Amino acid sequence: MFEKNVGGADRFARILIGSIMLLSFLILPLGYGKLWMLLGVIPLATGIMGTCGLYRFLGMNTCPMPKG
Repeated sequence: MFEKNVGGADRFARILIGSIMLLSFLILPLGYGKLWMLLGVIPLATGIMGTCGLYRFLGMNTCPMPKG
């Protein structure tokens, strides 16, 4: 489908940050918590999928280069 362009450390950080943002729904007042929860889906999804549309647009890639 899409070429992977998000590497290991980047993926870990995105999943961690996205999860924290999603969990903020339980801590913050309703309006702010809902906003952070919705915004948290983006880093979580890109971390899980390993591909980022913004990275593709900017020509960036944090995946390690294949050895060979």
